[in-house]
Amino acid sequence: PRPLIKSIVKVINPQVGESIYDGAAGSAGFLCEASDWMRQGKVLSAAEQRILQKSTFYGKEKKSLAYVIGIMNMILHGVEAPNILHSNTLAETQEQDQMDVVLANPPFGGKERAEIQKHFPIKTSETAYLFLQHFIKILKSGGRCGVVIKNTFLSNTNHASVALRKQLLEECNLFAVLDLPGGAFIGT
Repeated sequence: PRPLIKSIVKVINPQVGESIYDGAAGSAGFLCEASDWMRQGKVLSAAEQRILQKSTFYGKEKKSLAYVIGIMNMILHGVEAPNILHSNTLAETQEQDQMDVVLANPPFGGKERAEIQKHFPIKTSETAYLFLQHFIKILKSGGRCGVVIKNTFLSNTNHASVALRKQLLEECNLFAVLDLPGGAFIGT
């Protein structure tokens, strides 16, 4: 929901000059909202405009239709050449540049094959948990992340859930956990 995206972007507070990434970009809602946030009520210099156009927003999307919608959405929000790639983020094994900010709503309940899972230290077929590991890895030291994850993550006792919660508490500076009421996501 758009109010949730706006709230997460407000808390993360992305700034011009920071790299912003969504590895499950979908319609690029988080990237568009971050762009709007950084332009809101400001007169940006030509140099700042260039930074926003060329070296701020990065994303990846696996599904073809969502990829096209994401590109279009970024263009409609003033980013004329979006850095969104049509690829499966979880299948990529090469080292990637680290990002200042991660904003994402990864897919829940999906399953990934064993050959993709082997690239992650905490083994699980749950795509949302694999994305969470990817986001932790891609963040720069001191970077900030706002991510939507299903609420069962907080109470599940399976190995992956426990190991990821432990990693978040020990290696990350966990600022807040917001639990949304039922019905916040239509159809869930």
